[in-house]
Amino acid sequence: MATMVQERTADTRDADAAAGDVRRHELAAFLRSRRERITPEQVGLPRGARRRTPGLRREEVAHRSAVGVTWYTWLEQARPIQVSPQVLDALSRALLLDTGERAHLFALAGATDPAPGTPCPSVTPALRALLDQLEPVPACVQNSRYDILAYNRTYGRLLCDLDALPPEDRNCLWLSFTHDEWRASLGDRDETIRLMAGKFRAAMAGHLAEPAWKTLLKRLQTTSAEFREIWERHDVVATTDKTKRFLNSRVGQLNLSHTSLWLGPSQGPRLVTYVPVDEESRARLEKLRALVEG
Repeated sequence: MATMVQERTADTRDADAAAGDVRRHELAAFLRSRRERITPEQVGLPRGARRRTPGLRREEVAHRSAVGVTWYTWLEQARPIQVSPQVLDALSRALLLDTGERAHLFALAGATDPAPGTPCPSVTPALRALLDQLEPVPACVQNSRYDILAYNRTYGRLLCDLDALPPEDRNCLWLSFTHDEWRASLGDRDETIRLMAGKFRAAMAGHLAEPAWKTLLKRLQTTSAEFREIWERHDVVATTDKTKRFLNSRVGQLNLSHTSLWLGPSQGPRLVTYVPVDEESRARLEKLRALVEG
């Protein structure tokens, strides 16, 4: 039995090593292809009469990314080296990657993009159209970090004016602890923020080393004494759907049924809807939509 377990463990290690090797070679090939497509003129460099390399030279990419030439060369040679999200961010900018290419770069490197406001590939044009079709039901797309990735007009005015906020502040957890109007709109604020902090802690267990998660946690701990006190309790809460009470500054109290529809693996992006549970709430949502569209 022990021999069989050892053999399975060895097979698993071999499979992981093989997968890592494939990933490194894919990353190396992708970097080379992006480097070779950029002309020197695109980044303000002289072409020169002796240039033979298609696109940029390795040392030019390294210089634009503020990394060592040898280190970058190893990266294109698929050497087994570690690449931080910060370096990937610099490479993305140096290589003029678009949104899809940037996401592909981070996926190949097995890293999470830390850039605030980075578009989520789950938010397709069809999903945005669905958000609009759900009006006047407030709806948004969130990830498990509580970032608000997309929303319809009614949701954009449910707790505050989301359009007036910078993208990096459009996070339900952040707003629940730091934004006065958002906090005032939470009908059961003390319970809500306690549950949200517990859900965030539970979700973060799978993302402890990721920069975006650590950055949000540090912001909250630095800014909110209330968050620090709740966080120190180490409470963990599973994600559940329930009826919530909101106190909208324009139309009054709204009793809404909160539902999450997962768009991928559990704890990934989700479509969140708030359906009225009584006729008064439905009428007030219609009024809120009219006010927003007016």
